[in-house]
Amino acid sequence: MLTVSKVLRALGMDTDPRGCQEAVTGGCIDSRLATNGNLFVALRGESTDGHLYVDQALDSGAVLALVDHKIKSAYPVFNLSDRPDRLRKPPFSVLVPNTLEALQTIASWWRAQIDIPVIGITGSVGKSSTKETMAALLGFKFRVLKNKGNMNNEIGLPLTLLSLHESHQAAVLEMGFYVPGEIDLLCKIAKPRIGVVTNIGTVHAERAGDIETIAMGKSELVQALPAGPEGLAVLNNDDPRVRAMAAHTSARVLTYGFTPEADLWADEILSTGLSGIRFNAHHEGHSHTIVSELLGKHSVYILLSAIAVALELGFTWDEIEQAVRSQEIVQRVRIFTSHTGALIVDDSYNASPASTVAALELLDELEGRKVAVLGDMLELGRYETEGHEQVGRKAAKVAKKIILVGPISMLTRDVILDTGFPEEDVRWFANSEEAAHYLQSDLKAGQTVLVKGSHGMRMDKIIAALEEKI
Repeated sequence: MLTVSKVLRALGMDTDPRGCQEAVTGGCIDSRLATNGNLFVALRGESTDGHLYVDQALDSGAVLALVDHKIKSAYPVFNLSDRPDRLRKPPFSVLVPNTLEALQTIASWWRAQIDIPVIGITGSVGKSSTKETMAALLGFKFRVLKNKGNMNNEIGLPLTLLSLHESHQAAVLEMGFYVPGEIDLLCKIAKPRIGVVTNIGTVHAERAGDIETIAMGKSELVQALPAGPEGLAVLNNDDPRVRAMAAHTSARVLTYGFTPEADLWADEILSTGLSGIRFNAHHEGHSHTIVSELLGKHSVYILLSAIAVALELGFTWDEIEQAVRSQEIVQRVRIFTSHTGALIVDDSYNASPASTVAALELLDELEGRKVAVLGDMLELGRYETEGHEQVGRKAAKVAKKIILVGPISMLTRDVILDTGFPEEDVRWFANSEEAAHYLQSDLKAGQTVLVKGSHGMRMDKIIAALEEKI
């Protein structure tokens, strides 16, 4: 169990082994979310400074706060050089040179105390879905720690590790990427034994640069794995840039995909619409039928990567088949019937060219008259035109009506019309509010409607409007 005393020890502070034994049950950077047993980390943000809310966090039950300068507080503030006999019973604050680095140091130290397999997951599309699916599958046999939501960066991942407990038997950690060196840092903290790379695409290219730079950044995961039999890189064989990462790791490699060239591969893939998917998985000369409630053929990749890790951790195929059928897997895609009578496929959280094409393929697999509601895809950098045109060509093949939202989607509109798609069946709106107003009166029973766009386009406003009871 992580305690205040162990946190201080991780920071290099001498502590009395009999004192400060209060449990640290997790961490937070938002004082409003502080609960009993938390470590509160005061960070400076763009709009506020966490140091202003230290007392609020401690009042709410946090047992310890990290600060990087002297503060006015109703609670004691100690220095790392203070003698153990000066420490009082928590709660209190500790002054450190840098609160973020201190958090990362604590998380890394605590991770090293718990000897369990850690699985790191990265990729341009599908990281969160892969994390959720893998954690659910492994949860059939193990107690599993996973990141909550999108806590996959230099702050969220170490906060996640503060919740690691001796009773956990595995950890599944999504690792985000914006700039080179970021995943390497996360690996130094989490020390993964297994690394999964889903794919390489143009997500965040505006910040990261070109796709080659993105691939290099993602490959930091497989480079950080233990050499030899201890480490395992699980790579998507159908993505050439991911497949090439086999040359950049000293760990064992297991590939997955849709062709026999992969170590673990799938065929006879059948999408049963809203009922899920069915396919045959092949491994080491044996075939197994997998049935899942996950939606869309693209979900087979997610399941294959999860199966690969389960096999590595000792699952039998019978256990895998049972786990896939029985475990509740959180899906980002949500299906509901609108007050308009239309069936809504809510994939509004975020978007990239690859994920939008996959969502359109799911739409194509469903019944009903197809309507695609597509918002701008942001942060594509030099791939902005190419990405929006790719989506436009796919949408024109799948949908009978297309609603576009945002200024960049005019690129999508142009390529849609170039395909010969009827102009009267393409509508463009400047923002999600205008689109929502139109859709509330235009949609009707018998239509199946995909809503997809970057998070910054607030496509969730369209979803909220379609869920309203009128």
